[in-house]
Amino acid sequence: MDKSICPRFEKAMGMLSQRWTGMIIYQLLLGPQRFCNIESSIGISGRVLSERLKDLENEGIVKREVFPETPVRIEYSLTEKGKALEPLMRSIETWSHTWLNE
Repeated sequence: MDKSICPRFEKAMGMLSQRWTGMIIYQLLLGPQRFCNIESSIGISGRVLSERLKDLENEGIVKREVFPETPVRIEYSLTEKGKALEPLMRSIETWSHTWLNE
């Protein structure tokens, strides 16, 4: 029996284990948000948040929407692919409440 790790699983774990990625996805489960809201909600630096959002956008997990207003408003939201991670995030949330101390 082949006991090697599935390449897709390995890719998913690599992506989700990047620092702050899970927190960004978890925050966006609340709905579309502006950059500054995400930044202040999870306490991440702007530079790192920008990098992670670009990575998640490239993976098709996050959508960036520009509203042509003055000043320009940009919102980030989860795509269907991103929303499909909700059960995983909720399971981690439940597990953490059961097994981890504050």
